[in-house]
Amino acid sequence: MTEERREVSAARSNAGNTHIAGEMFVAAELAKRGYSVSLTMGNAKAVDLFAERNGNAICIQVKAIAHKRNVGWPLPFNKAKIIDKVLYVCVILNEVGEAPTYYVLPPHEVRERGRWYTNRAILDIGRLRGSGFEGAWHLIDAALRQAD
Repeated sequence: MTEERREVSAARSNAGNTHIAGEMFVAAELAKRGYSVSLTMGNAKAVDLFAERNGNAICIQVKAIAHKRNVGWPLPFNKAKIIDKVLYVCVILNEVGEAPTYYVLPPHEVRERGRWYTNRAILDIGRLRGSGFEGAWHLIDAALRQAD
């Protein structure tokens, strides 16, 4: 069985657009769950979002890709840039008319599941499927409770 591939518009294939869209989708999901959300500004930032509820805040790093057929999410080449106490939300934007897919991971899982090669680092989609991290928004709630 072959997968039908659709033409991708230049705007949709732009990595900057994909990342910003991913941040907005994650912010919207957090707002639906009762969080106040702030986006950080800049290109090379360690934290993309701050989510606050009941006086407690958590830092979130968003990684976004446009399609399931992408291999995975690029990671910092230096593992030390995967910061403790920052949660990672990896987003697949998916096709038009299809809801995004979210994976919520603590930083130690990103380090453990990431793959570092000679010239790049990536968090492979295949290493997250069936892992229990899909839609794991409860991890953000748990991290906030630990911040108390």
